[in-house]
Amino acid sequence: MIDRRRFLLATAGWLAAACAGRARAGADASPAAGASVWAPYSQAMPIDGCAFLGNDGGEADAPLTPAVIADVRDSGLRALQVTVGPVARYENAYESTVRDLAYWEREFARHPDLLLPVRNAADLQRAHRERKLGIVFQFQDSAPIGEKLERVDDFQRLGVRTVQLTYNLRNLAGDGCMEPGDAGLSRFGQQLIERLNERRLLLDLAHSGRRTALEAIAASKAPVLISHTGCAALVERPRNKTDAELRAVAGGGGVVGIYLMPFLREQGQATAADVIAHLEHAVRVCGEDHVGIGTDNALSPVRLTEAYKRMHRDTVRERRRLGVSAPGEHEDVYLFVPELNHARRFERIAALLARRGHSDARIGKLLGGNFARVMSEVWG
Repeated sequence: MIDRRRFLLATAGWLAAACAGRARAGADASPAAGASVWAPYSQAMPIDGCAFLGNDGGEADAPLTPAVIADVRDSGLRALQVTVGPVARYENAYESTVRDLAYWEREFARHPDLLLPVRNAADLQRAHRERKLGIVFQFQDSAPIGEKLERVDDFQRLGVRTVQLTYNLRNLAGDGCMEPGDAGLSRFGQQLIERLNERRLLLDLAHSGRRTALEAIAASKAPVLISHTGCAALVERPRNKTDAELRAVAGGGGVVGIYLMPFLREQGQATAADVIAHLEHAVRVCGEDHVGIGTDNALSPVRLTEAYKRMHRDTVRERRRLGVSAPGEHEDVYLFVPELNHARRFERIAALLARRGHSDARIGKLLGGNFARVMSEVWG
């Protein structure tokens, strides 16, 4: 199965090698070039609620290369949630997830000066203090847990800290956003949420069906995330969340992350202006304490080569064949925002928000302060 996560992992690294040193120059030529720097960035706590680190060879288990590590340093991010385990696949999901976790343990050993596993609030604080990139293990489907609730305990001990309930399709826990029946949370899903609450793991409702999301928010005794989404009030897409869902997350103390995906506009390539529009709408609905950024992008920039276009086209076709493709996925609309196609995209977003009159305090919350607060509250 070709899923978006594998596609991004495969392309980001080998494209990063070609882009390194040129991405910033390309970004400076964009229409937003006058808003590139936000002075407080070095003191902020930028957290990407959903992102990927690629490998130059195109192999998902290849060591991170110097080009990718350079992008990590340049990004200024203090934490990001990386996906471990498969999506929309139960067969060997547990074993696959364990292999992913082992891969990251090797990378932590290779780069102790830069990468830091995040398990609790103290680790987030340490990443900020030592200017490292904290890595949070995140599921984008509860498939690795299967129907065995005791696996929540296993994965908690192995370092997983955020569990997304569903991907696009129906699973044992509930309906994803592509299920037309939108049947909501299952009995097992309710039990799973109870277990996640007990073990102090964050519940993530990205990709969930709308009824599933509202029922899960109501069932959770802890704040929840929607780590990467857009606003359905601006663009009606299954992957985007309604104002009712956004309010429910905020009402429970959680955070909604806005992504950098094609679903931010009706057609064509998403722009930085689209990202800002969705962030501002989410702030109006949720309040400034309940919005963040989850790019759903590779951290390294993308170079729009013929090889990239071909791989993107093949991935979209395969996702359609498997029934996991969402409306708004097109063969000629790519998974990045041109003006933000560089590792330091969070500072560019901050500068654009500042230019529109948002205060430094609010911008700091949106860049990651809100994620840090909720993560610390739930993980302890």
